[in-house]
Amino acid sequence: MFARQIENRSREVVQRTRGGTRGPITRLVSPSDLGQLIKPFVFLDLAAFDGRLAPTPMDYGWHPHSGIATVTVMLEGGVRFAETTGKDGVLPAGSVEWMRASNGVWHTGAPEPGRVRAFQLWVALPPELENAPFASHYVMPKDVPEEGPARVILGAYGNARSPIDAPPMTYLSVSLKPGERWTYQPPTGHTVAWVAVAEGALRTSSTTIPSGEVAIFEPSEEAIQFQAEGKTGFVLGSAAKHPHDLVLGNYSVHTSGEALRRGESEIRRIGHELRAKRTI
Repeated sequence: MFARQIENRSREVVQRTRGGTRGPITRLVSPSDLGQLIKPFVFLDLAAFDGRLAPTPMDYGWHPHSGIATVTVMLEGGVRFAETTGKDGVLPAGSVEWMRASNGVWHTGAPEPGRVRAFQLWVALPPELENAPFASHYVMPKDVPEEGPARVILGAYGNARSPIDAPPMTYLSVSLKPGERWTYQPPTGHTVAWVAVAEGALRTSSTTIPSGEVAIFEPSEEAIQFQAEGKTGFVLGSAAKHPHDLVLGNYSVHTSGEALRRGESEIRRIGHELRAKRTI
């Protein structure tokens, strides 16, 4: 029956990848490759620490960003974080980090002992925000709204709306039971859509997407129908296409060379302050 249902409205997968893995990090999307297809979503890592190796000390992990927001979705375990704003703490399983770097910030982090799994996404910001003041929001598990099988990380879905003040887009963390069917209807104008599977396998109209893989759908506003093969967990993003070029720095993504220059100037300034304090 599921196959008959989706034959009438088949939104094809146009790109699939397992990315590249180095140690505990699998890079699924980068701004220089698939990020060009699914912008404003320009970078996606799946981190999986097994707890057997000591993590890199936080003092060695400081690094900058500008022009983007980072979004961390904790799937299992916890991560300790710190920012140059003075904020620090621990993100437990089920929590969400939104760090809008804008004109520049530095941060660091390290996994807590034991197994840790998380997705980290970069979102390209529009011109009015890419050099704006920095802002961050850390959402604890009980405060992440839910609608059916979906936890709403960014934007809105059904009657649930994320508490994070983000540019217009939808980012969901979805858990399906074995054999469960679920249909995602994008908001009007959301022609970009993709999924990344962390557990189980996800069947669409034309293919099965296994754990550890990201799949990008053809540009359309049509609904996407899924069925879980086993217990399945995944994230899904949708948005209108980011209409600007991606101008890249080492840790930055901007819409113009001038915006990049301003952001990199600010992160250099903050870096000098960190070194003066011997933090890095």
